[in-house]
Amino acid sequence: MARLLFVTNGHGEVAIADRIAADVRMLCPELELDHLALVGAMRMRNARDVGPRHPMPSGGLIAMGDVRNIVRDVRAGLTRLTIEQWRFLRGTRRAYALVVAVGDAFALWMALRTSAPCLYVGTAKSVHVAPYGAAERALLRRARAIFVRDEATAAALRSAGVLAEAPGNVIADLYDEPGAEMPGTPFEDFASTVALLPGSRERAYADAPLLVEIFDAVARGRPGLGAVLSIAPGIDAERMKDALRAVHDVRAGSLPLVPFEIVRDGRIIVRAWSGGIGTLLRGASLVLGQAGTANEAAAAAGVPVLAIASEYGGERGWYRRRQAQLLGEALVTISGDPLQAASQVAELLDDPARRARLGAIGRARMGAPGGARRIAGRIAGLLASIGKSTA
Repeated sequence: MARLLFVTNGHGEVAIADRIAADVRMLCPELELDHLALVGAMRMRNARDVGPRHPMPSGGLIAMGDVRNIVRDVRAGLTRLTIEQWRFLRGTRRAYALVVAVGDAFALWMALRTSAPCLYVGTAKSVHVAPYGAAERALLRRARAIFVRDEATAAALRSAGVLAEAPGNVIADLYDEPGAEMPGTPFEDFASTVALLPGSRERAYADAPLLVEIFDAVARGRPGLGAVLSIAPGIDAERMKDALRAVHDVRAGSLPLVPFEIVRDGRIIVRAWSGGIGTLLRGASLVLGQAGTANEAAAAAGVPVLAIASEYGGERGWYRRRQAQLLGEALVTISGDPLQAASQVAELLDDPARRARLGAIGRARMGAPGGARRIAGRIAGLLASIGKSTA
């Protein structure tokens, strides 16, 4: 039986690979799917997790020249982990018919250690923010097929002799996932809803209480307003509950996929949600989010995103600056002061025309869904051609 390996290089990349894998399973139900996470310990639903893994202090967010995070990760065992993963991939030679690298060029470099044909799905690089450099382009030429997030980036690569394609940004498929829960479940009794996205990294446990504090200030005097707090894959709902319990009245959830609820004056103001992000986004008026890929999925769904500008150090850290460049006006940066931030959230809630305009910008920036299905089709086609050549 043929086997396929996904190699991911980030938390959001795991979600993207999992979305592609769901479509691959539908096209090739007999195919065995494995997954190696180079970063973090997040698991895929549609593939078997294999190989060494260990969370790092940076959560995988290392910008060029970010010496502090690099040093922290090295001290936590990054070098040893990378060597172990390199050895694991070298040891899989001839085990996989095809390897799909999802992330930056380093994910592809590691995937090539298998000596299997490799397909590359670029998730972050874009001419709108950071184009692929000469060394990266040389590496990309070794892949059988190259998929990037937008046509402008694909065109720039093709002009440099790299046969890249832009089948659609898979992040846009995250809100349109197959088999998603029926819309509305986590929004029961809410006249309107704010989605709270603290992210999937370690700092989510610190960010969630701040997001809830901001929302609580907004919800006072708005009896129909509620929030849904996303519990991302890899986040411990019990630990998140404990992080919120110090300040809020946290109770057990009363609905499926709702691990807990926050109550004020007898009224449920926040429900935690461990289901798919697609359901959450379809019911939200806006997002208050410190996430990476999930924020971008919200923009793709046409939901305006508000994010605290001070994240990751400085008034506007590198990660938020990058996201702001990608999303344009669809991402609104707000104050880290809870009362000031609550005023900015309330202002946008009260302006449906502005929300519609920002939503349209987000859709345009992220593109239409369908990329996962197209990439899965190419994977199936490559597997078929590889099978014929080895028969």
